[in-house]
Amino acid sequence: MKTFGFKLYKSERNDKLQKQINAAGLTYNHCIALCKRYYKIFHKSLNANRLKVHLTKLKKISKFSYLLEIGSQAVQDVAERIGRAYKLFFRNIERKIRSSPPGFKKVRRYKSFTLKQAGWKLDKQHTL
Repeated sequence: MKTFGFKLYKSERNDKLQKQINAAGLTYNHCIALCKRYYKIFHKSLNANRLKVHLTKLKKISKFSYLLEIGSQAVQDVAERIGRAYKLFFRNIERKIRSSPPGFKKVRRYKSFTLKQAGWKLDKQHTL
């Protein structure tokens, strides 16, 4: 598998990509809030699959239209990241290793999202 990293500079041509990164940050924070609320009520953690189902249902609500900005696989990857983070947190608690649960991130400081599917490319008009 190949991984590419790109640095974005503030520019008009990067607006769409910046909106997608912001949408991923909003999705991350929504999932963290949901996990914290769920744990407070039921004293159980949400797994990644339940988060994915929930996010899929939210796409139909206009308030959460930012979920449509990024691809479904990128949304699923955010849920998987959170699922892995909570799994690690609870495993550390069992092993009596001091750690804190995953926390919120400022959307403007959220820097990346993952595109799982191959074949993604920039439009020709937006290349340097």
